Amino acid sequence: MALAENGRTVALHRLLLDGQVVEWKLVHSPTAKKLRIKVGPDGVVVVLPEGRDDWEATAFVDNQRAWLSGQLMRVRQLHALRRPLVRDDEHILFQGDKVAVRVVRSQNWRAPNKVAIKHDAITVTCNPGSRTAPARSLENWLRKQARERIEQHITNVGKRLKRAPNRIYVMGQRTKWGNCSALGNLSFNWRLVMAPEFVMRYIVTHEMVHLAVPDHSRKFWLTVQSLCPETERARQWLVANGPRIQLMQPAAGTD
Repeated sequence: MALAENGRTVALHRLLLDGQVVEWKLVHSPTAKKLRIKVGPDGVVVVLPEGRDDWEATAFVDNQRAWLSGQLMRVRQLHALRRPLVRDDEHILFQGDKVAVRVVRSQNWRAPNKVAIKHDAITVTCNPGSRTAPARSLENWLRKQARERIEQHITNVGKRLKRAPNRIYVMGQRTKWGNCSALGNLSFNWRLVMAPEFVMRYIVTHEMVHLAVPDHSRKFWLTVQSLCPETERARQWLVANGPRIQLMQPAAGTD
């Protein structure tokens, strides 16, 4: 079966796995260097470099049954754990610290929702009749805070590395903290603003170094370590706390 997705043809395949039928999409990519499988909330996607035969992808998926089964289980578990980003008097992580979030609904407030942090608490002030949900206002504010801090780290690292990205994106990736594209564009997960500053500094440094060293060679890691001595501490923090903040999302039914 074939279907159109983002202007390109995507082949839909099925695989019997652990007694269940699993659908996976086959995408031909002109930029991919190797055959790979991506498993996420949107399903299973197999990326095939241009010029390679479809049967290679089918054989590859069949050989990766055990790995694929484990990844699908992980996605189901994460989906079950997802919870809203904020409710009244909720607490979230902000720059590594646990901060209270309070939603204040005021009949006297006529302006758009306002988010501010003061006395170790984040307050979302809104008119009860506002069409913008408090959770959405909070996420927008967090995204802005993330971009400001990320761009500052990029400037600082760029001066030492003598490199600058083409474009900077702050997005809501589900499985990545950062990425450096072949075009020199950098993208970062806005949820990094919830992590301590040294963690954000490490992720920014990691992707900035990729502008100079595209692989994960010894030279790459030595360069990262020289620019960010807290690399190992940051990696350990992400292992321990990353899954928790990756689950954060706006409250259901608030858009």
